[in-house]
Amino acid sequence: MSTLRNKVQLIGNLGNDPEIINLESGKTLAKFNIATNESYTNNKGEKITDTQWHNIVAWGKTAQIIEKYITKGKEVAIEGKLTSRTYDDKDGNKRYITEIVCNELLMLGK
Repeated sequence: MSTLRNKVQLIGNLGNDPEIINLESGKTLAKFNIATNESYTNNKGEKITDTQWHNIVAWGKTAQIIEKYITKGKEVAIEGKLTSRTYDDKDGNKRYITEIVCNELLMLGK
C-alpha cells in the first residue's frame, strides 16, 4: 500500500507548449499544464463539461523527452506526485502553487 501514497494519474491535453529550462547544474526542467475534462448531464438535461487545469513539472530524461516530442494540444497520460510550494512574486506577495511532479509519461493519440 505504500506505493499508493501521494500518487497522481491523469490523462489530458497540453494547454501550451512546454517551457524547457536548462539549469546551470546540467539538469533539464519542463513545465507545462494539462486540461482534464469531465462531462455530465444536469437536471435540465443539458450536457455540461467541466475542465480542470493541472500544473506539471518534469525533470531529467522525462523533461528531455517532453522537449523533443510533446507540444500544445497533444494528449498525454502522466503519473507523478503532488507537491505544494510557496514563492514571492515580483511585487513581494507570497504565492502558493500546487504542482504534479511527473515521473512517468505516456504519449497518446496520433
